[in-house]
Amino acid sequence: MDVVLTHHHDVLAALHAPEQFSNKVSSHLNVPNGMDGSEHLAYRALIEPFFSAAVLTQFQPKLQVVIDELFDSIASHNIVEISDTIGHQFALQAQCAFMGWPVALEQRLTAWMAAQKAATVAQDRPALHALAAEFSALVIKQLERARHGENDPQSITAKLTQLQLNGEPLSDEYLVSIIRNWTVGELGTIAAAVSSIIEFLAANPVVQKQLRKAPEHIDHAIDELLRIAAPLPSNRRRTTCPVTLGDQHIDSDTLVRIDWRAANRDPQVFDQPEQFQWHRDPSLNLLYGAGIHVCPGKPLAQLELRLFAEALLMRVPHIE
Repeated sequence: MDVVLTHHHDVLAALHAPEQFSNKVSSHLNVPNGMDGSEHLAYRALIEPFFSAAVLTQFQPKLQVVIDELFDSIASHNIVEISDTIGHQFALQAQCAFMGWPVALEQRLTAWMAAQKAATVAQDRPALHALAAEFSALVIKQLERARHGENDPQSITAKLTQLQLNGEPLSDEYLVSIIRNWTVGELGTIAAAVSSIIEFLAANPVVQKQLRKAPEHIDHAIDELLRIAAPLPSNRRRTTCPVTLGDQHIDSDTLVRIDWRAANRDPQVFDQPEQFQWHRDPSLNLLYGAGIHVCPGKPLAQLELRLFAEALLMRVPHIE
């Protein structure tokens, strides 16, 4: 039986002991999330520059265009469905813009995501396998276009094709795994985060009014509201040896699930955890994880959510 970690201190202990709680939990290649030790560090060092301040500064105008066009498309509507019309569309369009992918690919990815969701709900293993192959083919085509100079040589996709480790270029298999984490892996969480932001502001008019007057506090507000409404429910680890956490003994080679929602609502750490409070200590928030496997895409996610929230408050005078 799987073990679930729900207490904040237990989760932190696991996150800061990667030698005991391994990230290698899947038989599928997962770069770099599903790697440990020096292998993880080597591949993480390759991808972290893609989320640097310089890269994100260059991306910001493109992201703003995505956001402006999204709000233009719903400007004449009094009632808008949040999840698909706003959340998923924003997440998909923002990630495609970040990767430097053509607009035409967005439609194929939208159809792919719908099929992936249906197959996941139905636990249709053959369909999931076929969809994984389809996604790989889509990505490899974009990598080949980049290699042949058919898109912007400064795009993220083009730069990924230039990555090397120990003097050797990364294979398509490894590049597809990296891109899968950045796109498929993040689309659901960004979409869920956007939906949570809208729902929270609608339900909390006082905070909404405060942020309209002081938008410089948007980052802090987003982190606190997503502490309450976790966009990512859980992650997995696997023990490499027998481990004791508090009064809980965990055998070696046990699959452990980290419950982010429960940990970020632990009443021993967060007073009145269901309430939004401005004075929370941000260092206690596990929204982006902790330890050596802390989310490398945190700066990109924060930029996307901040610009979206700023536009929402500026373009929509009343949210309910």
